[in-house]
Amino acid sequence: MRVLIQFFVVLSAALSLTPPDCAAQAPSPTEQARFLAGLPVRGSLLEEYTRGSMWGEHAAALDAAWDRAEQRQMARVRAWSGNYLSANGGPVYYMFSGPDFLYANLFFRNAPTYILCGTEPIGGVPDITRIPPTMLASALENLRRSMKTMLSFHYFITKEMRVDLQRNELGGTLPVLYVFLARLGYSINQVEPVSAPASGVRIVFSGQGGRTQTLYYYKVDLSNGSAGRFLSWCRAQGPGPSLVKAASYLMHSDEFSQVRRFLLDQSTAIVQDDSGIPLRDFDDRWSLRFFGNYSGPIETFAKYNQADLHAAYERSHPAPLGFAFGYHWQPERGMLMLAVRR
Repeated sequence: MRVLIQFFVVLSAALSLTPPDCAAQAPSPTEQARFLAGLPVRGSLLEEYTRGSMWGEHAAALDAAWDRAEQRQMARVRAWSGNYLSANGGPVYYMFSGPDFLYANLFFRNAPTYILCGTEPIGGVPDITRIPPTMLASALENLRRSMKTMLSFHYFITKEMRVDLQRNELGGTLPVLYVFLARLGYSINQVEPVSAPASGVRIVFSGQGGRTQTLYYYKVDLSNGSAGRFLSWCRAQGPGPSLVKAASYLMHSDEFSQVRRFLLDQSTAIVQDDSGIPLRDFDDRWSLRFFGNYSGPIETFAKYNQADLHAAYERSHPAPLGFAFGYHWQPERGMLMLAVRR
């Protein structure tokens, strides 16, 4: 969609469309995403912005971080998914995700729809050609910083992300989603803000085969009393698999019982670490498999240690997972639980 060069920077803003006579040169969302991701944009108005050292350093840094993550994590997650997850036509629900489209896609690459949510701001991608060079350099540096822990340790640190995603012209979750989409090989066909059931963004994208998929990101509070409208909308989308990762153990609390119940009622399968739904809440409707090594929570979340989960690991003697998952960043300490509805 080449007529679109700028969309909301704050939640209440509408899409800004270029005049028809400028549309032929306007960078498309795909070109913007590739530029932000440090990938070539040949034939685009943005190509000239890639010729200086500023963008070259940005591209080299992202190349290196992406290559390390591919070898250490991403290839292994794809392999695990291919071995243990069956094809599913329903939407993927990723509660407490923030802008982590990366792992939603690694586990469920062929999903028709991805529904992500978090309390992080949506932000926007302004017309890059109108950002002064010094400000653009700072914005790209901040974008890399926003993604650093995800590519290094496989999860976002919420406190850091809240600060990083509110800085300068490339703030919010949208630039991060753009980078992931571009780096994963997708073209962006359409981007539009949505206001129901909450403030969010809808992105239609496609891969090399041309098949379209849809990504939603909603800024929403999932605590009881705030999540009702959003969860009702999700319920109307139909059953599908769910992913929970580095979720701060929120669903161990009664304050988040509604979203916990939604996932148990709506999910066809749940891929999670120990910060997701407590083991005690899975009844005989579920077939459970355990992977990796459960050594308990990190010190910050020590009170959420699960004795029954320790016992389940001792009984099942699972093989090493092979990649980091959960709050422990070391692959040998990765733990994963797969619950499949019977």
